[in-house]
Amino acid sequence: MHSFEELSVAFAKRFTDRHFPDHPASLYDPSVYFLGLGGKRIRPVLCLMGNELFGPIEEDAWLLAIALELFHNFTLIHDDIMDRAPLRRGMPTVHAKYGPATAILSGDVMLVVGYDYISRISSPHIRRILQLYNQTAVKVCEGQQLDMDFESREVVTMDEYLQMIELKTSVLLAASLQIGSILGGAGLGNQQMIYQFGKNLGLAFQIQDDYLDCYGDASKFGKQVGGDIVAGKKTFLLIKTLEVASEAQRREMKALETAPAEEKVAGMLRMYQQCGVDSWVRELKEHYRKEAYRSLEEIAVLSKRKEPLRQLVDVLLTRDH
Repeated sequence: MHSFEELSVAFAKRFTDRHFPDHPASLYDPSVYFLGLGGKRIRPVLCLMGNELFGPIEEDAWLLAIALELFHNFTLIHDDIMDRAPLRRGMPTVHAKYGPATAILSGDVMLVVGYDYISRISSPHIRRILQLYNQTAVKVCEGQQLDMDFESREVVTMDEYLQMIELKTSVLLAASLQIGSILGGAGLGNQQMIYQFGKNLGLAFQIQDDYLDCYGDASKFGKQVGGDIVAGKKTFLLIKTLEVASEAQRREMKALETAPAEEKVAGMLRMYQQCGVDSWVRELKEHYRKEAYRSLEEIAVLSKRKEPLRQLVDVLLTRDH
């Protein structure tokens, strides 16, 4: 069995190969630039770990891992355009560096190249894998649309937000694990349990992300701290604050909507602290961490085979960037 860190290193060696032609450089260089910014490569490694939980890692798992990472980066390029984000991993986003039109095309071609990697696998389970992959891709798009819809809505409930996060973030983590498990020969029951594990891990991961957006170290987080506040995004912190805030606090938050960015961020962080939401969100993360562990324990394999995934939960949910 391999740790997340060991598989990350092994995947990085394979992923550094150029995935695109040289010409036209104006189309492909932005994609190469974006992949060169790095990232945690969580989804492809989850695919490898899902495979290894049930058997030796197969060559097909590496191909699918690359496809999943290309798909994820395709969504990030397009998300950055929609969010008008200036930075990604501490560097200019593709649309900021090359323009939105080129960024759209570069994201598109990244998606297509991902499908080309899937076409190379020899697994007899390819139809089931492709079906799950496509279902997941649709759900991710649904989640991003809901995320944008929420920006213009006055009220978003916690249940609605959780559904959006499940679609936008959790399902891709869950599907990466399940795809790996399919390659490893897992039965349907084990596939369902590893999917649930990934889904709960994804929710806890996003809660941590919302928290770090407000309280993370900008030099480590790689994004504009308070960016969600400036963009008016509904997050766990904002939704809970609106649930518990007094009328006076609500009026103050309303006034902050048109304040300059720095003043808006400082004011909202003050509101979060006054309402105790900064502590509450950490408790919510712990709830989904426990749910992830519970699903993992239900998977019918030897306990020692699950240890790398247990360690991964701790790594992802104690990160500071």
